This record gives sequence, C-alpha cells and structure tokens, in this order.
Amino acid sequence: MLAYLPALDNGFVWDDDDYVTENPTLRSADGLRRIWLEPGAVPQYYPLTFTTLWIDYQIGGLDPFGYHVVNVLLHALAAVLAWRVLRALDVPGAWLAAALFAAHPVHVESVAWITERKNVLSGALYLGAMLAYLRFARAGAPDDAPRSRALYALSLALFVLGLLSKTVVCTLPAALLLLLWWKRGRAVTRELVPLLPFFAIGLALALVTVEVERRFVGAVGADWHLSFVDRCLIAGRAVWFYLGKLAWPSPLTFFYPRWTIDSSAAWQYAFPLAALGVAAALLALHRRIGLGPLVAFLFFVATVGPALGFVDVFPMRYSFVADHFQYLASLGPIALAAAAATLAAQRVPGSARHAPAVLGVGVVALLAVLTARQSEAYRDLRTLWEDTLAKNPGAWMAHNNLGLLLMEEGRPEAALAHYRAAIAAKPDDAFAYNNLGHTLATLGRVDEAVTALSEAVRIAPGNAEAWSNLGNAHASRQRWADALAAYERALAARPSFADAWSNAANVMLLTGRRDDAIGAYERALALDPGFADARRNLALALADAGRLEEAQAQLESALELRPGWADAARDLDAIRARRAPGGGVRAPDGDAAPAAGGVNPR
Repeated sequence: MLAYLPALDNGFVWDDDDYVTENPTLRSADGLRRIWLEPGAVPQYYPLTFTTLWIDYQIGGLDPFGYHVVNVLLHALAAVLAWRVLRALDVPGAWLAAALFAAHPVHVESVAWITERKNVLSGALYLGAMLAYLRFARAGAPDDAPRSRALYALSLALFVLGLLSKTVVCTLPAALLLLLWWKRGRAVTRELVPLLPFFAIGLALALVTVEVERRFVGAVGADWHLSFVDRCLIAGRAVWFYLGKLAWPSPLTFFYPRWTIDSSAAWQYAFPLAALGVAAALLALHRRIGLGPLVAFLFFVATVGPALGFVDVFPMRYSFVADHFQYLASLGPIALAAAAATLAAQRVPGSARHAPAVLGVGVVALLAVLTARQSEAYRDLRTLWEDTLAKNPGAWMAHNNLGLLLMEEGRPEAALAHYRAAIAAKPDDAFAYNNLGHTLATLGRVDEAVTALSEAVRIAPGNAEAWSNLGNAHASRQRWADALAAYERALAARPSFADAWSNAANVMLLTGRRDDAIGAYERALALDPGFADARRNLALALADAGRLEEAQAQLESALELRPGWADAARDLDAIRARRAPGGGVRAPDGDAAPAAGGVNPR
C-alpha cells in the first residue's frame, strides 16, 4: 500500500475510456446483463472484471480514486496469497518472495492502470485456486490419503472466476502438475483425472478469448502475419526480455520498441536456443541442485506462454512485450531468487547473522521506491505519453495519442508534428494518416487533408473513420458526389457508424435530397440517441418539410441533451413562432442547412 500511494492520486489513462469512462454498460442494471450475456458489449469478454468495475461505478461514479484503491488491494491480496502458496510448497524465503512480488516495479503497469484490473483480479483468484488445490492434493501426504471435496470444489470455482476475469490463468492446471511433480519427485498421473475439468474449461474460455480478440478487438491484419518460425524467435527473445526486466527494472515504459523479426538472421535464433539450453542444463544438474530451479524456470515460461507471441493479441500491434504480461509468471524467478538468497543467508556466520535480513529489507525498500516513482508515469494521459516517448522515441502510438490530446487542447500545429512523427516511425499507420488528415482539414488545408485521408483508406480500406473524414473533406469543397461515395464506404465498413449516417444526411440535405436526409438522420439517432447535432439537423429538415410538431420535439430533445445550446434554442423559438396562429411559413432562424460534421477517432 505504501509503495502504491502515488497511484491512488492517478486519473484515467489509455483504454480506461473503453473500460470505464465511456463504457455505457457500467451505468445500469441492464448493462450488467449485457456484460455477461452479450460478447462484444465490452472490449473483451472478461465479465467478472467488468462486474467489479460496474460495482465501482455504482459506488463512486467516475472518481478514479476508488478504482485505484481496489487495484492496489487486489495486488496486496495476490502478494499475501503468493506467500501462502510458497509456504504450502515449503519454499525457503516465502515471505521475502511475496514482498519482492508486492514491491517490484515491473508490476506497476498491472496495478496503476485501471484497465489492468483484469490482471490483478485474475491473479488473486489464480493464486487462491492454486492454494486450495495444493491443500486438496496434499503434496506431502501418501497417495491414498483422504482428500477434501470442498477444497477441490473451491479450487475449481476460483479457477473459473479467474478465467472470467482474464483467461491467461488457463495455465493453472499445467502449473499445478509441474509443482506436484517437483514436490513428489515422480510422475503425477493420479493428478491428471481431477485436473481434466480445469484443462477443459481453461481451453474452452481461452478459445473464446482468441475469437473475441479477432472479431471485436481487431487482432487481425499485417501486424499479425507471422510464421511459426517468427513466433518462436519472438518467444525466445521475450523470455530473456522479461527475465532481464525482473533483474534490472530500468527503463520501464508503457510501449517497448517492436522488434524486427528476421528468420534469415542467425543471431536471432540465439534467444530460443539459449532458453532451451538453460532448461536442458537445469535438468541435467537436478541431482546436484534439485528440481527447484528447473521448476521455477518452466513455471515462468509456461505461465507467460500465452503472451509469448503464439496467440494473436491486440497489443502485438505496438510491441511483442509488455510489463503486465509477466505479472503471474514473475513469481517463478522471484521465488527462486528469494529461496537462493535465504539458503545462502543461512550460511552466514553468527557475527553477521543480521546482515542478510537487513539486505533483504533494503532490496524490498528500494524496489518500493522505484514502484512509487514508476506509478507517477500513470498520473494522466499526457504524463503517460510523454514518459513513453522519453524512453522510446519511436513509439508511434504514443505520438499519435499525444497528438489527439494536443488537438483537444486547441493546438493543431503541435498535433501535426506528432502525427508526422508517428508516420515516420510506422509508415503504414492508417490511424496517424487519418488524424493528420482530420487536423489539416480543421486548419482549412483541405487539399493536404484529402491526400492524407486517401492514404489512410488505401492502407486500411476498412477504416470507417478515415472514410467519413475523407467524405467531410470532399464536402467542404462541395464535391458532393465524392463525399457521398466516401460515406457509403464508411457505412459499408461499419453500418452502425452514427457519425457517417449523420454526415451523409448533411450532404443529402445540402443537395436537395431532403427525404433521404431525414431517413439518414433517423438512422443515426436510432444508433446514437444522444447525438444532439443530428437531432438539431433532423429538426431543420423536418421543418423544411412542414413537419413542425416533429421538428419542435427534436429540438426540445436536443436542448435536453445539451442545455444552453444557443443555436438550437433560437431554432426552437422560430419553430414555435411558425406554429403560433398567424406564424407564417418562413424557415427557422439560424443555418438554412447544416454543415457536414467531422469525427476525430482515437
């Protein structure tokens, strides 16, 4: 708790909008139903994680303090459970290992980032399930010793809850087999049968996650076109990357550079071969040093396995590694280091017997200080992106998102520099081209905007936002046919895109297709009832068609959505005047027809 005090003052950062601040499922009881029963209603199908966020929202709304407190408490609980698991396994230095796990700065990303609630929640449930199963299995007892069905049921229930928080815990049954083999020093075929439900449920929900990543999150495309050999090279390098960050946690950053994988480069094979070599050496030496080091290494590799590149996940678009990927896996190397340090301390002469303890406290305290400092990087979006770029100047997504922040602050020229830096780092970044084009259009540099947006849709023909922005740019030059064609492409890519329906309706109204425009506005509002601009524009179209009562209702709704909106209030007064006896048939004051709107996707 002390190490993470700075995190309690942090706000919301990247992806916290999808998970919390702009997540409509947190607002109502029906949202809770959708979390559990509608895959795609939330970014990933982790219903227990989103249920805890739902509870947080019901208690504290959008105050980030409560969310951060829960994350820190869950991490603290995971550390306590890690201590109990290691005690159950008779690992020397269990308390030291748990303290190192609690204080290590490599876990800041999992704790200080609200979106990673899924990591700390699933981690605590994983360790609870492991502890219950180890007590059920009674590793040190004879094979015919009686077992508690209640402990087995508890372990299975906690495992399922962990999977519903984040399916990375699907590796638990493999880890249990490994640990029981270590403790018993022989084959553990007896454990296969009770673990079969764990394997089956874990595999089923892991496959669900893979499909959700592909269909709803977007883990498809050129960034994921990797051969099996490429993935082996990524995995081998990632193993050593994570071990290196545990040994020397500096620098830690939100996005690490994405490695260039080249299967023709001989040196890249050194990483996976070295990992295999270490495993082979530990196996060969097990009679002299015991099975513990081998088990710790295999536990680490198996637990981090889902994030080693063999399964497509969306973050691979930015980097093949991330600190939060090794949250649970880190327990293997940490426990091994703590055990080795404890055994070595037992050999220290009596006159210096307190030195190891002092050194241990010093290491934990140093890690806690580093954790507190690293937590400050997650204070807000600007701090996060600036910290990322200071440590990884080629982080194109950080440039892109910092540009969006600058646009929100009204600094478009500064935003352009970051979009161009993102494109320089990743020339096929359709998002950066889209944001560049939108910003250029905002500055009135429409020809340059069309060029940038055309490149965005060339790179990513399914990018609905880019097509819609391209339509807006064409509309600003009164190239109505080109604008409508672009909106049609946007809607073909995403039929539920309310902005594109509204933008198309604007152009239809400007070109005399009033009835078509009314239909398109109604479609936009069916998709997004809170779209105030579309309501006002629909009201103008309805008024033009003489449907004054409907126009008045739409303007009243628009003002409920946006109180104090002067243009809508003026239009409403004009409609009421027309409806009054002797009011005439003049058009409402204000814009005769709405101008095409724009969107600025993240």
